[in-house]
Amino acid sequence: MKRLAALAYCIFAATPAAALAQGSSGMQFGPDAGEREFSIAGSGSSDQDFDNSNFGLTADLGWYLQRNVIAGIRQSVNFADIQGEDATNDFWNGTTRGYLDYQFGTHRARPFIGASLGGIYGDGVDDSAFAGLETGLKYYVLEKTYILGRLDYQFFFESGSGADEGFEDGAWAYTVGMGYNF
Repeated sequence: MKRLAALAYCIFAATPAAALAQGSSGMQFGPDAGEREFSIAGSGSSDQDFDNSNFGLTADLGWYLQRNVIAGIRQSVNFADIQGEDATNDFWNGTTRGYLDYQFGTHRARPFIGASLGGIYGDGVDDSAFAGLETGLKYYVLEKTYILGRLDYQFFFESGSGADEGFEDGAWAYTVGMGYNF
């Protein structure tokens, strides 16, 4: 799993060079300063009998401070239905966080890096704060519509002194979705 995460991180980290190497097609893809963006992404899995299932939904709303800098808020909701020997356990949890991302390039492929800060809450998790580093790629399929892939490393803490320990015990989050600028 560590190798898969490292490979994904390397691919996303190399994408700024790919964006800079693209030629111009005469069309303007992406946002202008002052525009907003909305994206939605989902995930899920089940075993072969659909006894153990989980799904999640993430929505972002952001504002472009500059053509390549976006600040926003992101909400995620996750549900898991786990069958045990004695009973079924349903777990809900959510995260709410603010984020700031920098996008590279002005062509269809827009790699980005950024950071987030927020909280996690719900069943089966310790309510706590978290901070995260993120990288990803937006690819514009239309002038204002894109598909999105994002990789986040989140570390959890309950106080400022716990942030150092939390970084070592962090978690990876993967997102695939679509969005548009308006």
